[in-house]
Amino acid sequence: MSVRKSFDAQLSELSSSLIRMGSISVQAIEDAIRAFKTRDAELANQVIAGDRRVDDMEREIERHCLTLLLRQQPVARDLRTISTALKMITDIERIGDAAADIAEISRHITGEIPEILELIDKMAAEARGMVADAVDAFVRTDTEQAEAVIARDDIVDDAFNAVKERMVEVLRRDSSMVDVAIDYLMIAKYLERLGDHAVNICEWTEFSKTGIHQTGR
Repeated sequence: MSVRKSFDAQLSELSSSLIRMGSISVQAIEDAIRAFKTRDAELANQVIAGDRRVDDMEREIERHCLTLLLRQQPVARDLRTISTALKMITDIERIGDAAADIAEISRHITGEIPEILELIDKMAAEARGMVADAVDAFVRTDTEQAEAVIARDDIVDDAFNAVKERMVEVLRRDSSMVDVAIDYLMIAKYLERLGDHAVNICEWTEFSKTGIHQTGR
């Protein structure tokens, strides 16, 4: 096998590792939200324990990237691919962290606010969809899909604001729900951050293809 073919094979392996890491994090989000909605402590524990696997994958991919940089002679496009991988694993790892944090909170919630739960459920579906579509955009190097995901971040931000506004109304009626409200608000904040991480992944996907990194949109 030629040096170039060998390098291309290693780049393909790198991409596959990123896809696996992204898929695991997306599943962790789904499981964390289900644990929150159903008060499934066992499932929450599984999400928390599974976060270590994502952390391990981050370190493995980072080592892979550094090995490619040090032992090969990547051209400009190759450097973009490797740089993208190094940036993306940070966001994917933080997505896993957010899922674990949501699962941790779900183990200790002692009450329920149905009208807020409904808003959070919708917010979770959008945030999870953004992350899944961001990973898919990377897999297919689809900059149009990446742009569409970035545009959806406003939906998640608006949903977060709606949760905060509704929370104020609820607490005005019943201040005894303050502890539950804090837990709900923390979960909503983690979901809002998921949208931000999805945007970051999309911006680095665009960079991988175009060499231009746009941020702050």
